[in-house]
Amino acid sequence: MKRSTLFKVAIESILKNKLRTLLTMLGIVIGVGAVIVMVAVGQGARSQIAAQIASLGTNMLVITPGSSAQGGVSQGAATFNRLTISDVEKLMREGTTASLVSPVVVTRTQAIGGGTNWRTSVNGVSVDFQTIRAWPVAEGGFFTDQDVRTSRKVAVLGSTVANNLYPGEDAVGQMIQLRDVPFEIIGVLTTKGQTASGTDQDDVVIIPYTTAQTKLSGHTFISQIVVGTQSSSEIPAATDEIRAIMRESHRLAPADADDFTVRNQSDLTAAATGTTDVMSTLLASIAAISLLVGGIGIMNIMLVSVTERTREIGIRMSLGARGRDVLTQFLVESVVMSLVGGVIGILIGVAGAAILGKTMGWHTEVSTQAVMIAVAFSAAVGIFFGFHPARKASGLDPIQALRHE
Repeated sequence: MKRSTLFKVAIESILKNKLRTLLTMLGIVIGVGAVIVMVAVGQGARSQIAAQIASLGTNMLVITPGSSAQGGVSQGAATFNRLTISDVEKLMREGTTASLVSPVVVTRTQAIGGGTNWRTSVNGVSVDFQTIRAWPVAEGGFFTDQDVRTSRKVAVLGSTVANNLYPGEDAVGQMIQLRDVPFEIIGVLTTKGQTASGTDQDDVVIIPYTTAQTKLSGHTFISQIVVGTQSSSEIPAATDEIRAIMRESHRLAPADADDFTVRNQSDLTAAATGTTDVMSTLLASIAAISLLVGGIGIMNIMLVSVTERTREIGIRMSLGARGRDVLTQFLVESVVMSLVGGVIGILIGVAGAAILGKTMGWHTEVSTQAVMIAVAFSAAVGIFFGFHPARKASGLDPIQALRHE
């Protein structure tokens, strides 16, 4: 039997019972649609987290204080803070892979300005911080090396602080008070948005680290050190080099554990997307169960169809049709139903992901790979669950089939 004839006969057989065919395909439609939506939500969440982490700064490493192990037990990050400006200067002087280095002195305080106040985070940094974080100013400018050397009382505001203290006004040129110390606002940073953990990056005031140490914190230790490399490929080498320089700076013996921690963007991305990947896989797996149920439905209907069309099969075989022709016919019917159901499911899944993104405000991404997998899986379901009914039909005895009532 010609292929065109096979498909024609299969389509005609399917269309004879439209309602039954629709109900049969429903499981495939729901399964494929659910898988597409779940994968789109998971992929969108992953991309959004990656974008948020990238907004922290490209090719950036963060050195935070950590403790050496005591009695074989790690005391955790920030147990003992031994990070100093000397560490920063040594990294700048001896580092070959670190192109930019900035200390970060972090404190929280009440910011007063514009006739109101706002509790925020104050970061004391060097000029390199702006480049490392890839954070341009929207208004005004950033402070200079001269401002850092002279501990000048100047501040650059994040957009959240600027909008709360000076709503609808130009904050540049105004004064802001931090712990009774007046600062001149020289710039407002562009909006960065939230981090993957939900922290508002724009709720910050940036000042020279020398000013932060002498006027606000009063501590010689610094909260963290941020390091920038020329490219992401240099990050592994930079990590090893930073560890070596920091261990030498802190005079740690070979047997001593690090009293600091070096993290890079890859570590942050892996940690942040790990849970998302697990949840996406779990949800997609649950949705895929619908495909299994749909496949069982197709097999049941095809078995019923074989029983109903026993005399038809007998007539075909008595007229010269071979067993493999009958097998192919029923298998084509099963695959066609699965593929049509898969295509409808894909359309519903894409539309559902778009609607879910708009109504819930979620970022969704329908990947071509997920669509191709859904189509392939639909065809596989049709072949797998249609093979047994098709084989049963092809194995019927023509004489017994013609006698069937």
